[in-house]
Amino acid sequence: MLAPLPRLLIEPAVHRALEEDLGLAGDITASAVIPADHRSTVMMVARKPGVIAGLDAADCAFNLVDPDIRLTRHVEDGQRVTPGTTVATVIGASRALLTGERAALNFLGHLSGIATVTRGIVDAVSGTGASIVCTRKTTPGLRALEKYAVKAGGGGNHRFSLADAVLIKDNHIAIAGDIATTIRRAKANAGHMVKIEVEVDTLDQLKAAMAEGVDAVLLDNMSPETLHRAVEIVDGRAITEASGGITPETADAIAKAGVDLISIGWLTHSAPVLDIGLDYKNAEN
Repeated sequence: MLAPLPRLLIEPAVHRALEEDLGLAGDITASAVIPADHRSTVMMVARKPGVIAGLDAADCAFNLVDPDIRLTRHVEDGQRVTPGTTVATVIGASRALLTGERAALNFLGHLSGIATVTRGIVDAVSGTGASIVCTRKTTPGLRALEKYAVKAGGGGNHRFSLADAVLIKDNHIAIAGDIATTIRRAKANAGHMVKIEVEVDTLDQLKAAMAEGVDAVLLDNMSPETLHRAVEIVDGRAITEASGGITPETADAIAKAGVDLISIGWLTHSAPVLDIGLDYKNAEN
């Protein structure tokens, strides 16, 4: 079951978005043309097929503008929708609805876009045993929300921050000198609860890493054939993670090589927004 993010993690990002939108004078259009006492019912409607994520952020956007606004969900995060699906109904003061509209739709569309592309690639590797995970290639300030959206799409999360685990990459090795030296230094300085993963580009590097003993290996830009051989070398002694240039078209072959994880940065940095609109239904009686 998808666990919701605490509001404490959602509200600061939504607050910043509303501050950016309201500027120094507020919504001068809604204030000028809509009577202060007018109330409306509006619907958030999917224009394209996809997977929904971000309803809490949308609700927060409206609620920060006016705590009396009520958002009723007709689907939940993680559910698929088709064009024309009413995702939620929102009732409240018309001015406030219009003021919160863009921030609410921005979050809902962006996060649903991430959930949608994640679900697509999760489906592409279904039955292989490999799990899809995201990376730290996230929008600054939105990492928790974007990683939540990946989970809504059926994926998993890699590190949330540099403090989560030791991930030794090519530049660490280049600066430290060699794989063995780098791993030994990591082991000497990491706490007993900290896992160590090392990125390798070749099977020789993989053998050197396995000789030192690590918790996971990141197999970077390897062909399915090379990945299959890498999995044989590891032989269950570490978690295997494939990464680098993976597309929905190549994911199945990579997964069938036997890797445990497939990490994909574009899930968060390049997912197209899912088109969701706000449609006026009627004045509230």
